[in-house]
Amino acid sequence: MPRLALLSLCTALVLALPAASAAQGAQQPGAEVGTLIVAHGGGPAWDARVQKVAAEVRLPGPVGVSFLMGPGAKERPFQTAVADLVKRGAREVVVVPMLVSSYSGHYEQIRYLVGERNDLDSTMMHHLHMSGIERAAPGVKIKLTKAVDDAPEIADVLADRAKGLAEDPSKQALFLVGHGPNSAEDYAEWMANLRRVADTVRARTGFRSVLLDLVRDDAPAPVRAEAVARVRELIEIQHELTGREVVVVPVLISTGKVSTEKLPKDLKGLPIEYTDEGLLPHSGMARWVESRVRGAAGAMSS
Repeated sequence: MPRLALLSLCTALVLALPAASAAQGAQQPGAEVGTLIVAHGGGPAWDARVQKVAAEVRLPGPVGVSFLMGPGAKERPFQTAVADLVKRGAREVVVVPMLVSSYSGHYEQIRYLVGERNDLDSTMMHHLHMSGIERAAPGVKIKLTKAVDDAPEIADVLADRAKGLAEDPSKQALFLVGHGPNSAEDYAEWMANLRRVADTVRARTGFRSVLLDLVRDDAPAPVRAEAVARVRELIEIQHELTGREVVVVPVLISTGKVSTEKLPKDLKGLPIEYTDEGLLPHSGMARWVESRVRGAAGAMSS
């Protein structure tokens, strides 16, 4: 290459570096942005999976965890977790709800805690009061992100879980089963997001059939019974289609009573390969937290 052309190329590369660095910096939050992961909460083992993923999050600022229910909620309520992030250098806090859906009572609890709403269902408010959970002290800038919803990272986790159970995905079916909300309106929102997730899982795994539904675990008994009956019918249809055991993977944050006791009872007698593992612990969930924080931090600075 002629010397003049080489010199021109080097100059162009040098000039481009500051712009590239600036673009990368805009995507990466600074050390003054703290991350607070807020999860439902359960027993010690349930909570430990959240803590494990939180420890894998790689961001410049401090990272904390808070729970809405269970022993962990009283030990480290929301207001205490935010105050701790401030002590560790955070001037702004991004709250990441580690929930399957943004359409739930627990997401509304978090919206209340960050000040996005001033009213709250009496039952949800009672749960907060019982655990001593309050809003953070004034003066801290807080940004709330969406829950998992249809994030691409959840498809990565579910695909890994499913492939771990499958012998030949091209000849087998996969069923994704979730907890689900009470109301019909929220059910529709959950399903809309999870259908997009199912489409991505199908593309990444090659299963012959991928279906999903929710057992509506907190709904009145007749509603839940009908939801379970529908889940069983869909799995039976998939089995008839493939002639093979159906791989069943729960869409739940962590491993607990729903995945280890309730769902096995609901699915008893069906021709399935089942895992009781939730989304945690999986490194993809740490990547999801990082993605949510980067998006929120960019919005806070704009």
